[in-house]
Amino acid sequence: MFSRGSVKREDVFITSKLWNTEHDPTRVRHACEKTLKDLQLDYLDLYLMHWRIAQNDTGEIIDIPFEETWQAMEMLVETGLVRAIGVSNFTEDMLTSLLERVAIVPAMNQVEMHPYLPQESLRAFCHEKNIHITAYSPLGRPGGQHEGDPTPKLIDHPTVMSIAKAYGKTPAHVLLRFGLDRGVVVIPKSTTPSRIAENIDAISFTLSPEDMANLLALEIPYRYVEPSTWWNISYFL
Repeated sequence: MFSRGSVKREDVFITSKLWNTEHDPTRVRHACEKTLKDLQLDYLDLYLMHWRIAQNDTGEIIDIPFEETWQAMEMLVETGLVRAIGVSNFTEDMLTSLLERVAIVPAMNQVEMHPYLPQESLRAFCHEKNIHITAYSPLGRPGGQHEGDPTPKLIDHPTVMSIAKAYGKTPAHVLLRFGLDRGVVVIPKSTTPSRIAENIDAISFTLSPEDMANLLALEIPYRYVEPSTWWNISYFL
């Protein structure tokens, strides 16, 4: 794409992540270089620590402080392999611990965020520390809840649908706008070109303070992505 000249590299913002098995500070640079080689790039715009936990190659959780991993990631900025570094799935406590020990403040914290899980305290904390937030799963899980879960699908919630009707927009537009109006980046997942194009229309309007309050009132809280079910740990506590 870049070699053909159809798109300039500087016009595309590319983010990747460091997986848990690469938290050993001696492995961080190699992991980043492998990503660059796989993507045929000279640098990444943003490199995120995917989770705070470290695992060995068999998946066993091991004791490597994420602050040490972060310090190795800082070296990637110094060497020009990445333009900025950040974290993903970090709580206020995790960020506080990190900020006490590092030279570079995370540029981004990518977390699950939507009306069921607005994480207002975390959002305000990150804003105060000049850490941007990217909200993943901003639409909830349109394809369905966890098996056997009676919680209504967020995108079908009567409040969301009512607001969408009032604005002449889709429920997806409303949920994306909810994030944008809170000052966060939203990254809806879709493989359908028409839906990807449709999502862009979320920038064409804003929600009233009353509608924002009604959406915030939907907080349960509810996580679609719950690592305790994978790793048998209380990750967010």
